Amino acid sequence: MDIQLKKRKYGTPRQWTVAGIVLAVVVLAGMFFYANRGTVVRIDTRIVAVDSVRKGEFKDYVRVVGQVQPISSQQLSPEEGGIVETKFVEEGASVTAGQPILRLRNSNLDLEILNAEANLAEKQNFLRNTQVTMEQDRLNNQTEKIQLDMDVRQKKRTYEQYKRLYADDLVSREDYLKAEEDYGLVVEKRRLVAERLRQDSIYRSIQISQLEDDLENMRRSLAMIRDRRAKLTVCAPVDGELGLLDVELGQSISAGQMVGRINVLSGHKIEAKIDEHYIDRVVPGLSGNFERQDSTFRLLVKKVYPDVRENKFQTDFVFTGKRPDNIRTGQSYYINLELGAPSEGILLPRGAFFSETGGTWIFVLSADGKTAHRRAIRIGRQNPRFYEVLDGLQPGERVVLSGYEQFKNCDKLILE
Repeated sequence: MDIQLKKRKYGTPRQWTVAGIVLAVVVLAGMFFYANRGTVVRIDTRIVAVDSVRKGEFKDYVRVVGQVQPISSQQLSPEEGGIVETKFVEEGASVTAGQPILRLRNSNLDLEILNAEANLAEKQNFLRNTQVTMEQDRLNNQTEKIQLDMDVRQKKRTYEQYKRLYADDLVSREDYLKAEEDYGLVVEKRRLVAERLRQDSIYRSIQISQLEDDLENMRRSLAMIRDRRAKLTVCAPVDGELGLLDVELGQSISAGQMVGRINVLSGHKIEAKIDEHYIDRVVPGLSGNFERQDSTFRLLVKKVYPDVRENKFQTDFVFTGKRPDNIRTGQSYYINLELGAPSEGILLPRGAFFSETGGTWIFVLSADGKTAHRRAIRIGRQNPRFYEVLDGLQPGERVVLSGYEQFKNCDKLILE
């Protein structure tokens, strides 16, 4: 029995070429990886920053940027809404209390005033006409009363005359009784008219009083509307500096809307935004300072705001001594905020290495400066210039401070 053997294929030349390229890439990647993971990497000394660890006084402070603000200010808001018609002053100008800042226009208020004036005039005319009518009625009533008084006197004389004649039997009883009844009738009529006149007088007094009250209310209402129109001219509430005026001509402004701010020039403070990392350490009473015009100016933390916004909290500083000349609202200063008393310690200069190591390790140079070895360290406090070394470094040792991006996985550096 014949056995046929098939020839085994091991790939085409093209396949072998592709395989070779893949293998080369893998080898190169491995070489690069192990070069960075290895214990030795050669570094040009010209591209690294080296400095010495030292012993000295560690100043526990943080540097923050502060902005000058007035100690107090008042918001500028119109009591009535309207359209901005005129701006009398611009930002930065000095103003006095009561000085006009801007004027608004409100056609609705103008219309209200016209209507109120027309209603007031109509009510005044009505009051005058009512007073004239009542005076005529009073005169007519007075005339009627005079006529009745005269009738009473006449009827009384007639009655008394008939009474005497009747006593002498000179007139009949019927005539006597008629004279008596006529006299009694006119007396009663006079009494009723007098009561009516009294009631009319009370009614007229009440009516006139009500009309006068209504008229006075309309006058007050008109005065209030005119006062509202007068408030369309927005004036400075206090003496100071117009620190903000955020309006444009033709802009519609509502009542109570903030349009500006008056800075009271009784003094200045400095507002600073501080990283929330320090929120537990910054308290009122801490000291700070900044340098300007070749002088150092001392500050004191006056207030620490509890709110944290965008990872920062606000702190107010006040001056404890002299102030810079020509200090202006809005100026910025770099403030050194003292968080604690200075103390002796081992100081490590700040550097870019911290972003890669977090202060947990660093490259330390050998005595001859030709190599650097990775070493674990422990860092405590920090200020804008130094880290406080708690463990791992000694004064006089030299370290690499520049960034470790290219050799963060290495254990040893050879400096060339």
